[in-house]
Amino acid sequence: MGRRNYNEASKPEAERARTNDPQKTKADILRIAFEEFSSNGYAGARIDKIAARTSTSKRMLYYYYESKDGLYRAVLNEYYRRLRTAERALKLEGKPPLIALAELVSFTFDYHNNNPDGVRLILDENIHNGRTVSGLPDVEGLNVAIIRSVRDICDRGERSGAIRPHLDPIDLYQTIAALSFFNISNRYTFSKIFQRDMTSTEALAARRALVVETVLRFVAA
Repeated sequence: MGRRNYNEASKPEAERARTNDPQKTKADILRIAFEEFSSNGYAGARIDKIAARTSTSKRMLYYYYESKDGLYRAVLNEYYRRLRTAERALKLEGKPPLIALAELVSFTFDYHNNNPDGVRLILDENIHNGRTVSGLPDVEGLNVAIIRSVRDICDRGERSGAIRPHLDPIDLYQTIAALSFFNISNRYTFSKIFQRDMTSTEALAARRALVVETVLRFVAA
């Protein structure tokens, strides 16, 4: 208790004011850190730049997240938390299997397209062999929900005769994610090499429809 009081008293007045709303401060730091890590990767991200953009100090940033690595872990965890929260909002368990699957594929395609920062973040994490993601708190518990959802769709579809049997839900979700992810991760190189704009409204709609049809044809009984 004495140590906490000493730390609070030793902070500049502006810093003490910011701690009056610590959740907002942490959210602001996390938002800017997300942009910094996704744009520059872990190695290129700079704590002082994040602090400057949030009108806070490096001291406050370390107060909340302890280190650059701690902040990066928080950013990664936030990426998965946002994605899985948005997936749960689809309420796929109450919909017919093929409709539920089509909605999941459409959602995944749109989510990656609307959140390219997240794609870049995950690409950088994979470049470094997933060195951080495996150490996230309850990373499996956070992400296993989507596999349960896909398994439920497959089981219900198999019972109804709409989906062929023995599909592996992890393989199926990996296929959905890969088809959706590629459109963002490779859009610029692919567009230049093949002279096809992958960012136009028309191109995105056509690609989205093709990805949905591809997955539905793959699972069809």
